[in-house]
Amino acid sequence: MNIALSEMQETIRMVQMESLDIRTVTMGISLRDCADSDFEKMNKRVYEKITSYAKNLTSVAETAEKEFGIPIINKRISITPIAEILGDATKEQAIELAKTLDKAAKKLGVDFIGGYSALVHKGISKGEQTLLDALPEALSVTERVCSSISVATTRTGINMDAVQQMGLIIKEAAERTKDANGIACAKLVVFCNPVEDNPFMAGAFHGAGEGEVVLNVGVSGPGVVLNALRRYPDVDLGVVSEVIKKTAFKITRAGELIGRVVAERLNVPFGIMDLSLAPTNAVNDSVAEILEEIGLERVGTHGTIAALALMNDAVKKGGAMASSYVGGLSGAFIPVSEDNGMIRGIEEGALTLSKLEAMTCVCSVGLDMIAVTGDVSPASLSAMIADEAAIGMINKKTTAVRVIPVPGKKEGEMVEFGGLLGRAPVMGVNPFSSEKLIKRGGRIPAPLQALIN
Repeated sequence: MNIALSEMQETIRMVQMESLDIRTVTMGISLRDCADSDFEKMNKRVYEKITSYAKNLTSVAETAEKEFGIPIINKRISITPIAEILGDATKEQAIELAKTLDKAAKKLGVDFIGGYSALVHKGISKGEQTLLDALPEALSVTERVCSSISVATTRTGINMDAVQQMGLIIKEAAERTKDANGIACAKLVVFCNPVEDNPFMAGAFHGAGEGEVVLNVGVSGPGVVLNALRRYPDVDLGVVSEVIKKTAFKITRAGELIGRVVAERLNVPFGIMDLSLAPTNAVNDSVAEILEEIGLERVGTHGTIAALALMNDAVKKGGAMASSYVGGLSGAFIPVSEDNGMIRGIEEGALTLSKLEAMTCVCSVGLDMIAVTGDVSPASLSAMIADEAAIGMINKKTTAVRVIPVPGKKEGEMVEFGGLLGRAPVMGVNPFSSEKLIKRGGRIPAPLQALIN
């Protein structure tokens, strides 16, 4: 990549004054050749392969960070969905494998390892059921292991049997970590239309279409976009879109440069740039504040979805011009606990759970890092998942749910998760039951949009 001096100077300003960072470099590793009917052999192979391929990931990323002066916040690993190699393993062995993944992540100094996952959008195999059974305990006894479960796609419809199980699993995982505000659920995301090259947690896994090893990069810069818009307070919305587009271009260029350097030094292929705007609890590093700068008094009021759609589209257009290898989710995340503007919107009554759900129709993912009352029923959790899956299925886009029932907490209380996970106001859920719907089970058939051949 040829980087002009003016671009270098602007990048320095974005880092120093506007919270530009590389949110994550994520090494994807295939574990398919680790499968073995002898669990002990498989367990050993998994550990050895991960620690071999990623042995220099943290040190190389940290060296690049210092050399180029752009912070790299997280170093992560994504792996083949573990359910695909479990075979005849028992629930106890699946939990043991989760501990092995956690051990590898700690040895390597990476923040998270994603891929303790299963793709059950059409049916559930023996290995996948074993992983689902193990999931609540596995997430509660590990620190860095993340899980994603695919329950729906546009091509297959929604597996409501899996959706029902996920409501129960989320509830149990929360109870198992009740002393830590249900933190296990922060490492679990339920997907419709998941992507194979997503570098962001908790949803990352190394998909079937990926190679042996690859390096994917997730760049973030809500603060950069916010500051750019503040320089144009009175322009029309067409110009607003143009400002966001040009800013996303610059962010993506900086991120791809660092990603390619890290990949080259690790001697692995560079995969994709995910240009999602992912907020943090840092001042002015908020997607909600971008929407408010566009013209909303508070995020959640009327016009929020229009502003979010404008922003999401402009981010994608700018990033696509900057890189030929855009992938992952790429757009805007709206995690409540990680965005001060979202938190403020809820506290002031402008933003509700229903509005957040509506916003997911036009942004990258779905209901993300939302704390709900601890007495929520498993059926209500399943119904939230079903609603988001329906939005993704019909609109041919990725949607997801990462919701945290906080044991013992009531609506309006604030809970702390720590680090990048932030803090969140506890939200109430609709008091009316969805249990009959969820108990029906079966599959919601794929929509007409699936017939594209």
